[in-house]
Amino acid sequence: MPKQEKGKSHQTRPVSKRPPSWCKYQPEEVEALVIKLAKEGHSPSRIGTILRDQYAIPLVKPITGKTITRILKEAELALAMPEDLGNLMKKAESLVAHLEKNKKDVHNKRALQIIEAKIHKLSRYYKREGVLPPNWKYEPKIASLA
Repeated sequence: MPKQEKGKSHQTRPVSKRPPSWCKYQPEEVEALVIKLAKEGHSPSRIGTILRDQYAIPLVKPITGKTITRILKEAELALAMPEDLGNLMKKAESLVAHLEKNKKDVHNKRALQIIEAKIHKLSRYYKREGVLPPNWKYEPKIASLA
């Protein structure tokens, strides 16, 4: 019996690197939309989702030649910390708050260790790429719970 895959409902990225023929937006219009959405307080991933769902722009890069984060950086609207790292840190904080109330929850203590390992791995990558300063350090919350 063949191995069954679980969950096929996901977005598949367009194969072509060129903008689709049905997308009638000019690069300047797309950049203006990205900046407008960022000023409204949306994160880069949320901006991409809004552009896809409401404006029928499948990907920003083939149209403008730049990513959403590059556009935001040029407009000086970029986040101080990369979005994925910030989301992991937020998740770790909420788990620490949960573990302070539920001291014996060993399953979530392990989950916190895994999340913090991901934070360390991602921070090493961002330091190497020059996105984070070399002296940036994440203070693990596990030590305070042990």
